[in-house]
Amino acid sequence: MTDQQLVHLVGVSKIYDGTPALKEIDLYIRRNEFLTLLGPSGCGKTTTLRLIGGFEQPTTGKILFDGRDISSIPPYKRRVNTVFQRYALFSHMNVFENIAFGLRIKKMDEKTIRAKVGKMLDLVNLTGFETRSVDSLSGGQQQRVAIARALVNEPEVLLLDEPLAALDLKLRREMQHELKNMQKQLGITFVFVTHDQEEALSMSDTIAVMKDGEIQQIGTPEDIYNEPRNAFVAGFIGESNIVDGVMHEDKVVEFAGQVFDCVDGGFGKMEPVDVVIRPEDVKLVQPEEAKLQGVVKSVTFIGVHYEMIVQAAGIDWLVHSTLMEPVGAKVGMLVAPMDIHIMKKVSFG
Repeated sequence: MTDQQLVHLVGVSKIYDGTPALKEIDLYIRRNEFLTLLGPSGCGKTTTLRLIGGFEQPTTGKILFDGRDISSIPPYKRRVNTVFQRYALFSHMNVFENIAFGLRIKKMDEKTIRAKVGKMLDLVNLTGFETRSVDSLSGGQQQRVAIARALVNEPEVLLLDEPLAALDLKLRREMQHELKNMQKQLGITFVFVTHDQEEALSMSDTIAVMKDGEIQQIGTPEDIYNEPRNAFVAGFIGESNIVDGVMHEDKVVEFAGQVFDCVDGGFGKMEPVDVVIRPEDVKLVQPEEAKLQGVVKSVTFIGVHYEMIVQAAGIDWLVHSTLMEPVGAKVGMLVAPMDIHIMKKVSFG
């Protein structure tokens, strides 16, 4: 992946019937990047995708593709293809003809069409399915046909609007892996829309977290997870304990009635802050070994670890551990300074 910008949204807004769906967002997407737009329903992620695809035009701002303004160019003239959540396959055509459809529109010769469709069938592991009716395929197979139909036109950017949403968990995870491999193999830019945090973390080079038509944070999966910019991002990406705190000075924070060392700075003296601690970063020890002490209120085994609720200082703390403490046990809670994340308080109306 290079740092070269391929798509750049500059001050883009979209207003529907007086209601802003996007609020002057700035976003660039690099060539050969797998970028995911992540957020809850109504946050603007699908609107952003439709603007890039040409299905909507921005109310303000512009969309650049390779430095050229394409804001008013129709979808069929953009070097972009889209895979929708509903695959929109042609039920009266077999698998081969569904994939070949765009090539026939371009009036390519039969030999070229056969070669290109064959290559796509191999890429999506559907060789031998050419004459099958699309209605006879499983959901995962139909999704592969939709992806092959989009990719056969050799777009520079593939837009994917929650394409895995209709699949069961096992198949969804298989397709996550396959999609990432396809993107690497083809070396094209993928822009992927999802509300599934795990999907975004496992597939993306870059994640843009959105809320209420605005981008809250852009970064690598590791950055977004380990260094969330605000309480919304922390709460949306994985599970978190988010509690009120006060910064005494750089690298010293008070929360839950105790003062702790941390690694963050740049806050005002005695500034109120949000403190984020991931449940896997809490280590349970003997009560006398920790400043923070509590009682285990519930224990749930969820496969790879135990999920425990520990009540301490009037707060219910979520703790993930491979070691179980029984309900009613008195425990201490240790958190390393580097695992105490401090964020400015932001109000979300």
